[in-house]
Amino acid sequence: MKTKIFFSACFILLSFVCPFAARGQHAVLTLRDIYSNNIYSSKGFGPVRWMKDNTGYSTLERNEQYGGNDIVRYDAETGKRTVLVSAKQLIPAGETTPLNVENYSWSDDDNELLIFTNTRRVWRYHTRGDYWVLNLKSGKLQQLGLSVKRTTMMFAKFSPDGSRVAYVSEQNIYVEYLTTGRIKQITFDGGKNIINGTFDWVYEEELDDRDGFRWSPDGKYIAYWQSDTKNIGTFYLIDNVDSLYSRPIPLPYPKVGTALSAVKIGVIPASGGNTKWFNIPGDPANNYLARIDFIPHSNEVMIQQLNRKQDTNKIWIGDISSMKIKNILTDRDPCFLDVHDDIRWFDHEKYFTWTSERDGWRHLYKVSRDGKEIELITKGDFDVVNINCIDPTGGFVYYIASPENYTQRYLYRSRMDGKGGAERVTPEDMKGESSYQISANAKWAIQMFQNVTTPPVYSLISLPSHSEVRVLEDNHELKEKYENLGLNSKAFFKVNIGEVTLDAWIIKPRGFDPQKKYPLLFYVYGEPAGSTVQDDWEGGDLWHQYMAQQGCVVISIDNRGTKTPRGKAWRNSIYGQIGILASQDQAKAALKIFKMFPFIDTSRVGIWGWSGGGQMTLNCIFRYPEIYKTGLAVSFVSDQRLYDATYQERYMGLLSENAKGYHDGSPINYARNLQGELMIIHGTADDNVHYQSFEMLVNELIKDNKLFYMMSYPMRSHGIYERENTSLHLREMMERYWKEHLLGSPCK
Repeated sequence: MKTKIFFSACFILLSFVCPFAARGQHAVLTLRDIYSNNIYSSKGFGPVRWMKDNTGYSTLERNEQYGGNDIVRYDAETGKRTVLVSAKQLIPAGETTPLNVENYSWSDDDNELLIFTNTRRVWRYHTRGDYWVLNLKSGKLQQLGLSVKRTTMMFAKFSPDGSRVAYVSEQNIYVEYLTTGRIKQITFDGGKNIINGTFDWVYEEELDDRDGFRWSPDGKYIAYWQSDTKNIGTFYLIDNVDSLYSRPIPLPYPKVGTALSAVKIGVIPASGGNTKWFNIPGDPANNYLARIDFIPHSNEVMIQQLNRKQDTNKIWIGDISSMKIKNILTDRDPCFLDVHDDIRWFDHEKYFTWTSERDGWRHLYKVSRDGKEIELITKGDFDVVNINCIDPTGGFVYYIASPENYTQRYLYRSRMDGKGGAERVTPEDMKGESSYQISANAKWAIQMFQNVTTPPVYSLISLPSHSEVRVLEDNHELKEKYENLGLNSKAFFKVNIGEVTLDAWIIKPRGFDPQKKYPLLFYVYGEPAGSTVQDDWEGGDLWHQYMAQQGCVVISIDNRGTKTPRGKAWRNSIYGQIGILASQDQAKAALKIFKMFPFIDTSRVGIWGWSGGGQMTLNCIFRYPEIYKTGLAVSFVSDQRLYDATYQERYMGLLSENAKGYHDGSPINYARNLQGELMIIHGTADDNVHYQSFEMLVNELIKDNKLFYMMSYPMRSHGIYERENTSLHLREMMERYWKEHLLGSPCK
């Protein structure tokens, strides 16, 4: 269960004014300012697209005269600004306001612009809406899909020659001819349980698959996924608040041990006709077809096939003319594999790059087209966190890594020929986390730098020297507001629990007195999908700063198995024992911290977490009631068998092979041990971790005659943020609970 609560650094700072205190005084941090007034929101920069000539980038900027946004180009070297598309050009005939540009893309010849607008959310992301095309030569602005239902279009993209656009609508694929406006529907069996060109819930959530079709390089064919969900169990979300009678919302959702979608890959002429299907060995309902992409300048596709246990990834090359396939590479792991998107073909498509953990660390390899030659590109006892740019012409790959400090992130580069070692590119004095959007020729980059006291700073960088050309956004107003609060910033420290040393941070109240005793609040996540101990801005982590200002010490620890670049052994350690090893690590670390910090009142120790952290909170408070006196769990899984098969089986193995692990890792089976105070919170429309998990735990606690507090948020999803005033209300509920059961009289 992945934490899906992100405070993006890409929102424009709203025009609220922070009430600065008089000189010598500090501003007051309030929940209303954080969650309603958005006073501490950061400014972003972008979205940015590097132009094909690699000499400049495009971005969106507000047009005050017409409203909406212009698409502008900046020359990287000189900073010269050019308006590529004015908002005026995006005003449809008969309208007075321009289209709201949610996303955009260029045709290969840059003569046409594809605009995504009027978007709708599908589970996590806005992937459904309307599309328009602007011809830059003629100035013609035309809406696509006039004969399909409004706001149903998904993943529209130009054909290689720019003459057509393909898209998905209501689970079928369409091709539209731009000169004539003719729309050709090329698949017809989509609907109900058949999904063409996009995916079911679990493929989107756990395999990051959304766009489910690909143009062939010559534009003559389209390869696509088809999913048959008929055998998936249906979970029903219940809407009790939007009509007189309740409304069930069906959600095909494969829980642990149950049937998956039967998925196959087909190829169809872009002009319409019959689909030919690849005959990939294995049960289509017990394997995942995680990736397909055309090999450049060919009629071949590369297919990645994961088995159900996700410990084997078979790489197939398929010929769309003969439909023959060949297995060229197989990655195996004794525990689990992750899917990576770092494939880049080079040297006239004789070689491709491939990410693997076969030597115990996540590294990039060079692999021949037939899979017989495999050579290491990045070398060393460190993980490659992500690949930023593969530049075969220049001979380097640029990537993020952190060999020495797992809480930070820096840009490195290595030679494509594998010679030499890793070369750090980010300057030594930039302590914290940096991310980069790099031009294809690896000459320029947009850097975002941040740490726990520095909100995101966006800069244009010249590579490989990492010379700063200009600052694009420094969020100086936000930094001033933050500093005016007079907070104690997070301090990082390490906890040696014997088997391993863990990273942690601590926040102390303003005016901290080491001679006093303070209640302690632990913040936990603890699962493989995330990490809490990172030297990043995280919105200033103002919730925990606020709690510290109420009079407690706040600490977070990354146990073994969390998403940190500490090698495959670290990640494999939790295999088959999610919730078990992690809660042991957390408890051992807590006892060690009690000895390290005598100012902690060990009779008043609370713990809280969201999603996987909610499950971990329950495991800790149920298993170690002598340590944790009170807990608050949000959007949690109480029984691991209730969660989706793809995530849970990846890290726990199959239920038929590890029934004991599933039982022992599920907090519901230890609810009878509750001794302290507990509050549980959930959204009733949570499509990720179902409200069922909440109700089953409630039922168990009642059976065991355990008293507790509970709060349900009607028709809110996993993030519990939809509808008016939700975020503020949630945080004030949490605040009240902690004031009554942690900050007040000693916990029971």
